[in-house]
Amino acid sequence: MNFPDIAFYLFAAVTSLSALAVISLRNSVHAALSLVLCFFSSACLWILLQAEFLGILLVLVYVGAVMVLFLFVVMMLDINLDVLRKDFRRFVPMATIVGAIIVIETALILWHGYGATVQPVRDTTAAIGGTAGWSNTRLIGKVIYTDYIFAFEVAASCCSSRSSRRSL
Repeated sequence: MNFPDIAFYLFAAVTSLSALAVISLRNSVHAALSLVLCFFSSACLWILLQAEFLGILLVLVYVGAVMVLFLFVVMMLDINLDVLRKDFRRFVPMATIVGAIIVIETALILWHGYGATVQPVRDTTAAIGGTAGWSNTRLIGKVIYTDYIFAFEVAASCCSSRSSRRSL
């Protein structure tokens, strides 16, 4: 069994177990940390599939949004922080385990992930001329800003006009 297979099974197991922990844990802090671990492991799976853009997007959007939302809810509920601070040590073991798993997954991806596969899963460079050796992120950017620039601009202007109407 080669490294990508082992890494896939490891990340898939961590993703499944952390997703199960999200719905089964009673403590909301532990559940949120498990959700972060689930998203991070899913991003590692995307990176193993050579979809780096989607993996990074998953981490930036979902992990960032989940943590911001969680902090927003905690601030809106006006929880007495003195009570939480005295029991802070209860959260340290779970946070340490989640942090250690994230560090190990990152090290595995950086150490073996990029050199483990010689050929891409699907050759996307044949459809786009002169792009041999480009990364997936660069290919996505080239297609968006050349072939689909009009649709991209329309989508961007629709989103910006909607948000400006809401602020009025």
